[in-house]
Amino acid sequence: MKRIVLKKGKTAAVERFHPWVFSGAVSRREGDPVDGDAVEVYSHDDRYLATGHFQDGSILVRICSFEKTNLKQNFWNRKIKAAWHYRQHIGLLANVQTTCYRLIHGEGDGLPGLVIDVYGKTAVVQCHSIGMHLVRDKLAIALQNVLGDALTAIYDKSSASLPKSYAAEVTDGYLFGEAEPGEVLEYGHAFAVDWEQGQKTGFFLDQRENRQLLAHYAPGKRVLNAFCYSGGFSIYALKAGAQSVDSVDISQKAIDWTSKNAALNTPFSGTHRVFAEDVMQYFKREDLPDYDLMIVDPPAFAKSVAKRHNAVQAYKRLNTYALRRIQRNGILFTFSCSQVVGEQLFYNTIIAAAIEAKRRVRLMHRLTQPADHPVGLFHPEGAYLKGLVLWVE
Repeated sequence: MKRIVLKKGKTAAVERFHPWVFSGAVSRREGDPVDGDAVEVYSHDDRYLATGHFQDGSILVRICSFEKTNLKQNFWNRKIKAAWHYRQHIGLLANVQTTCYRLIHGEGDGLPGLVIDVYGKTAVVQCHSIGMHLVRDKLAIALQNVLGDALTAIYDKSSASLPKSYAAEVTDGYLFGEAEPGEVLEYGHAFAVDWEQGQKTGFFLDQRENRQLLAHYAPGKRVLNAFCYSGGFSIYALKAGAQSVDSVDISQKAIDWTSKNAALNTPFSGTHRVFAEDVMQYFKREDLPDYDLMIVDPPAFAKSVAKRHNAVQAYKRLNTYALRRIQRNGILFTFSCSQVVGEQLFYNTIIAAAIEAKRRVRLMHRLTQPADHPVGLFHPEGAYLKGLVLWVE
């Protein structure tokens, strides 16, 4: 197998089971590896350290195993089985109230560059590395081996998540079976999921527990769901007895999905309105309703460290508007899914927004991603979702 040899003194991170090998730690490449190749990682004194996928860039190797292995079919079977077993322990398999979950969460499941979400009997595979995409057929076999009759279709949706030069030749499609996008349940709430045309794999599964918490505070409230996408938070608020819910998103397609999901969950007593409008412009309306519960869940404002400063400024402006317009003794759920904006930086940014808005604010909850989006202790970068629940006086 082709090799990546590390510089002297650059093995500590790998020996602590961090799943990335950065290019700056590499002394030499042996065997002329190309993007997607399986490679072994060695120390300068010829000690085996790990096996993973090579991809030229700042992260040169994404590690799949810290034990010597050949990445053949049995390896993928074992990894998918281990992930399935973990989800079984957290109560997401054969759950009649929740029929959608994340089966593979990249580094958190020891498979960097791979996401697999399950919607009913369909698994949606999204590869973020060339190496994972090249073994997609092996992954499909492993999924069938492990899930058996619980799986009738596997859809590969990787074209938008792979490097552009490679993705130019990639077409999304079914690796096994075929299925029409359909409906799933989350804590008994019905959602239409379109894994072929929707964002990411079709639905934002990472907010499941946070939506459930919102339902606790929603009864009788006047709610704004900003950046609503397909209306996840809106549906939970309506079913929990909110007085009114306004769902805002700049995408008309997202608004259409929200309306469809609201229809799937009738009856509810509150009123529901939708607005295909830019959220920042919506906050500037003079006739803004008197909201006493807001959800601000924007898309990632930064996907690289170089854009972090601009992202922080955007989070500050957005939350300043929200804090100025929410009613006294209102509750704000605010989030960041930008991996490069850490938890403390996001917290400090919200403090800055509260100062600018001249509002007294109490912290009620710190929120994060659910257990089916696990974070390895040796890979803290995997904790991408950050949320705060604030009491605004």
